[in-house]
Amino acid sequence: MVPVPGGNVTISGHGKKTATDKGMAQDQTTDTAGAGGAGLTGLARFGRAFRHPAYRYFFAGQLVSLTGTWVQTVAQSWLVYRLTGSPLMLGTVVFVNQLPMLVLAPLSGALADRLPKRRLIVATQAMQMMLAAGLAGLTLGGAVSVPLVLAVAGLSGLVQALDVPARQAFVVEMVGKDDLPNAIALNSSLFNGARLIGPSVGGLLVAAVGEGWCFALNAGSFAAVILSLALMPLPARPPVARQARGLAAIREGFAYAWGERRVRRLLALVGWTSLLGMPYTTLLPVYAGLKHGGGPATLGTLMAAAGAGAFAAALVLAGLARAPRFRTVGLAATGFGAALALFAVTDVYPLALAALALAGFSMMVEVGSANIILQSLVPDALRGRVMALYAMMFLGMAPFGGLLVGFAAERFGIVAATVGGGLLCVCAGVIVLTGGRRRGVL
Repeated sequence: MVPVPGGNVTISGHGKKTATDKGMAQDQTTDTAGAGGAGLTGLARFGRAFRHPAYRYFFAGQLVSLTGTWVQTVAQSWLVYRLTGSPLMLGTVVFVNQLPMLVLAPLSGALADRLPKRRLIVATQAMQMMLAAGLAGLTLGGAVSVPLVLAVAGLSGLVQALDVPARQAFVVEMVGKDDLPNAIALNSSLFNGARLIGPSVGGLLVAAVGEGWCFALNAGSFAAVILSLALMPLPARPPVARQARGLAAIREGFAYAWGERRVRRLLALVGWTSLLGMPYTTLLPVYAGLKHGGGPATLGTLMAAAGAGAFAAALVLAGLARAPRFRTVGLAATGFGAALALFAVTDVYPLALAALALAGFSMMVEVGSANIILQSLVPDALRGRVMALYAMMFLGMAPFGGLLVGFAAERFGIVAATVGGGLLCVCAGVIVLTGGRRRGVL
């Protein structure tokens, strides 16, 4: 038998489960999570995951690749808006790109728990490189069209559905459990640091040389992450116990997530804010062009403002000696919704940037804290499947949110659509906070 730390099940070699003490396991796991940094101070605590050579390789490769990804994100959004002028079409591209995450994540999570994660990630990165290069060729050759952009977005989404669960579950293999919370926070700082740089660079490049060269730059950036994965030295891992296969493995992941109260509530909140709050990014080209009278550079600045707030939040999380508490997630969701509403209603450009920075900070605290708490609770045998469910909620709900906000923006206007989503996020945060107090999980 393989005991499941911090869970309510015990996994046998055939995937069977027996009940254990849920509350005690959860409390012990949360109280000790992040203890690897409790005796460190200052920069040593902030960057303790860098003690692991594999993680240093990973971080360097991701820094280059993610910057390229954000450059392409800005370029693709502006290309679609330039070709169509439609907020709904912007939402449609998001829908097509992220729908595969909702459909395929359970299967890809089961694959991540069975297959060598490094090889799986190398394969997905190579496929993303080819897709970006293809879109660059179409755009530079003057053959690009909205249907072709949708096709590339859909294929990229299929690859991403395979990549994200494996990438999330791979972190513990590089740094071990003691430094896992710090590595997750550093990954978030890396993602948002690239988000801070990439959109600004992307906006300037779109204005200077056009969207096609942005796509080409992103294609080249994938070489860095592939090289880093190939070169990194991985510590030896204990053999994995026999696991369920196929549908049985998928059911096992769902059963664990539903049976764990904290896991269930965290996933629900992340999914709700992803559905109703995060799609504000879909409307940023419209805010840049109509509300603030700018172009690609303004769009890049708006995205960079949100990225700056998220980057600051990730640095705060990285400096924590222990894992965040459940209450932090609810408070952050409430702040995120309020900041979105402020961004939507203001016509003052500096105040809009400040509101986006606050929204980015709050959203990063919410999803970053949820990620850390989940990975502190989940057993290794189920890590890929549970993190696939996290990806479903965080990324898989976005397609429907993108369509919803695009439809609402065309029917009621961009301000009403954004304010409505923000207020619903505030309601969700308050519900989690008050419900958590009644149940004693805060």
